[in-house]
Amino acid sequence: MGLDGSDAANLLAIIEYELLLFAGFFFLVGALDELAIDFAWLWLRLTGRARTFVVPRAEMCGPDLLGRAAVMIPAWKEDAVISDTIAHALAAWPQADLRLYIGCYGNDAATVEAAMRGAATDPRLRVVVHENAGPTTKADCLNRLYRALQDDEQRSGRRYRMVLLHDAEDMVDPAALGLLDQAMDAADFVQLPVLPVPQRDSRWIGSHYCEEFAEAHGRTLVVRDALAASLPAAGVGCVFGRDILARIAHDKNADGPFSVESLTEDYELGFRVTDAGGRSRFLRVRDETGRLVATRAYFPSRLEASVRQKGRWIHGIALQGWERLGWNGGVGEKWMRVRDRRGLMSAVVLLAGYGLLVLGLASSVLAWLGWPQVWRDDPLVLTLVYLNLASFAWRAVLRFAFTAREYGAMEGLRAVMRIPVTNIVAIMAAYRALVAYVGTLRGSPVKWEKTEHDLHPARAQGMQPALEAAA
Repeated sequence: MGLDGSDAANLLAIIEYELLLFAGFFFLVGALDELAIDFAWLWLRLTGRARTFVVPRAEMCGPDLLGRAAVMIPAWKEDAVISDTIAHALAAWPQADLRLYIGCYGNDAATVEAAMRGAATDPRLRVVVHENAGPTTKADCLNRLYRALQDDEQRSGRRYRMVLLHDAEDMVDPAALGLLDQAMDAADFVQLPVLPVPQRDSRWIGSHYCEEFAEAHGRTLVVRDALAASLPAAGVGCVFGRDILARIAHDKNADGPFSVESLTEDYELGFRVTDAGGRSRFLRVRDETGRLVATRAYFPSRLEASVRQKGRWIHGIALQGWERLGWNGGVGEKWMRVRDRRGLMSAVVLLAGYGLLVLGLASSVLAWLGWPQVWRDDPLVLTLVYLNLASFAWRAVLRFAFTAREYGAMEGLRAVMRIPVTNIVAIMAAYRALVAYVGTLRGSPVKWEKTEHDLHPARAQGMQPALEAAA
């Protein structure tokens, strides 16, 4: 027996009601979590415990380092950008005790040639060709660079003081190396902010990373640092003491500190520092002009590439992180780990929310066609709706504020308009992560799903003459 119009309307109302309760409750839980971070950040700011330091750029760009510094950059199929990355880094950081270690593969001659071209005659470049055909994994490539660094130390009799991590498309800040060098006196791991570069040709996909990092590296990591919780390494703009890397490699009984089984080896390494008894620090510094000392880079500009990248992050952080890192530490530490691993659940709640939107539109159309409406106001549901609307308005204000502080008011407005895009990418990435994780449970190998790059931000920002002069 088929459903008549009244029965169908009743069923639709029941589905809407249950979805409202589910989505409304979990949206509110997430809102309270974010509100706790907001209040903690505001308290730290008001009490002066979380301020952005202002240091004259001349003081951060000294000609000498306190010890030798190595920058490790894994590169597979990066011939479009690696030359610019190397040329810009060597020009921005003229210190003699700097060495760039670029990890390449024998079956990727174009990247090897581009790396050599980027350094020209600068002797501070060390191209390391992996003995295995590429791609292996990013962690495996980093471990190969670590072994090359150890070999150089034995040959020269000089030990490195610190090791920086960067990606093949990064634009380093000229003040970053000296600043990190000074900060390593009181820490074993230091993370600088990352600032994605807005993309005129990809306002909706490539630029939506701007607001995410502006909030994460302007608010969340500030609170995390104050709680003395483990700091996740971003894999760029971060530095590790040479001794802590040796300790981690020893504790793992491996030939390098990077975990080849993990899709987010950089994130995991930050936690390994804490496990090994090291001290971590998140450092926000501006120069006298107000410019934030940070690593700048382009992020994926196409939907497929963005979903692939964020899917890897959810897979490595939320799913592998639960399995590999556990739930160690006190209340603050556990709180941060819950936040790191909520990506999959957040996507489910977002999907329920968009499902509600579709059902609401369907109900409106059916009502216009004359179907009976059986919806009755419910005080509980209305309370959840109003609280979540207020929460959304608050989050939109903060998103605008944090984004506008780094990129200007227009980009702040775009950040608010991009919220639906960010949510859709998150839902698609979570699905991809879940499928990939189930595949690894069935024995599929961990794959290096790298992001493709075709333009370096320094060249796009009109620094081409400087790059060519450096090369």
